[in-house]
Amino acid sequence: MTALADARRRAGLTALYLGIFATVWLSVPENEPPWDALLVTGSIAALLTAGAGGALAVRSRAEGPLSRDALTDRKYLVIFAAELAAAGFGAVLLAVTGRSEDIPVLIGAVVGIHFWPLAPVLRDPALRVLAALVCTAALAGLVTGMVSSVPPGAVVGTGVGVLLLGYAIGALIRGGMTLRASHP
Repeated sequence: MTALADARRRAGLTALYLGIFATVWLSVPENEPPWDALLVTGSIAALLTAGAGGALAVRSRAEGPLSRDALTDRKYLVIFAAELAAAGFGAVLLAVTGRSEDIPVLIGAVVGIHFWPLAPVLRDPALRVLAALVCTAALAGLVTGMVSSVPPGAVVGTGVGVLLLGYAIGALIRGGMTLRASHP
């Protein structure tokens, strides 16, 4: 597989996965009109982005076999397993201590943190910027929940969903640019 096709495949997979997760995050907050319509619109845009990312990844597969690295796959799985364990354990702990409203904050922070070690594994240094922004959205949700009647999940869900959608769209744009570069 050529370097451009590999970059296109990675961009497509990024858009696919982050588009799906953006849909999930945008589904967390319960809001009144007009915010609920905007969240539904964002969820639809995220699903469309995920579909376009999947199509880009499939199209790049037609250009040759996928390059796989067992060490990279193991690192990815270890990071993903640690993320799931931390989020799951933390969510259970918050639920049994009567702090279930803070579960989205914890999960948002864990998701943000997991992007940091993924950046070198996925060869995408911009994931570190996404990590900082997602952690900031989690912190904003925590602070908002402490000083107002706005539920933390509304802030975190909307913030993380929008950030993931924006990054997924950026990945599609990068993937489209590699497509144009390889087919003048």
